[in-house]
Amino acid sequence: MLDLYYWGTPNGRKITIFLEETGLPYNLHEINIGKGDQFKPEFLAISPNNRIPAIVDNAPKGGGAPISLFESGAILLYLAEKIGRFIPADIRGRAEVLQWLFWQMANLGPMAGQNGHFNAYAPEKIPYAMDRYTRETGRLYGVLNKRLADREFIVGDYSIADMASYPWIVPHKSHKQDIEAFPHLKRWFDDIAERPAVIKAYTGAAPSYQKPMSDAERKILFGQTA
Repeated sequence: MLDLYYWGTPNGRKITIFLEETGLPYNLHEINIGKGDQFKPEFLAISPNNRIPAIVDNAPKGGGAPISLFESGAILLYLAEKIGRFIPADIRGRAEVLQWLFWQMANLGPMAGQNGHFNAYAPEKIPYAMDRYTRETGRLYGVLNKRLADREFIVGDYSIADMASYPWIVPHKSHKQDIEAFPHLKRWFDDIAERPAVIKAYTGAAPSYQKPMSDAERKILFGQTA
C-alpha cells in the first residue's frame, strides 16, 4: 500500500493519474498548502523541500523498509519501474520517455507555474513578467505540438511522459494559451481528458489553492525564505 501526500496542483495530479491508471492501492493524505500543512515536521520528514507530492511505498519491490520519495518526476519513474508499466523496457524507448519527462520537469512545469503566478496570483501585475512567461509557455506548447504532429502520444505508447505533461496543459485558459492554435496538442489533450483514470483523478480530489487568494495564503505559499 502506498501513502500519497497530495494537493490538487498539476504536480499532485500526475501521481493520482498514474495510480488510477494502474489500480495500485493507495491512501490519500491531503496536504493543504494554503494552510501550511507542508511545513509540519511529519511531512518534512518525507518531503524536505516542503512541496507536494510525496509518497511512502510501504511494500517496495524486493522488500525491506518503506521507501519515501518527493519530486513528482522521481515518483513517476519509481512507480513505473516498480510495476514495469508506462515506461519502455528497451534502452531507446526508455531514453525518449526520460528526456520528455525531464523536459516537463525542467521546462513546461516551471514556466507554466511562473505564468500562473504572475498572471493569477501576484499582488502586483508586472507586464514584463506576465509577457515573458506567457510567451515562454506558448513556445513550449509549440514544442509539444510539433512532437505530436505524427504520433498519438509523446513517446510511442501512453507513458509517464504524457501523465507528467497533461496536468500542466489543463490550466491553458488561465495561462493565456489558445489551445486551438495547437491542433496536435489539442487532439492529444482531448484524448487524454477522456481516459477513465484521468477523469477519476480529477473528480472529487482536493482543489488547488483558491482564487482570490488571501494575504495569509499568499504569505504561506510565496513568502518563504531560508
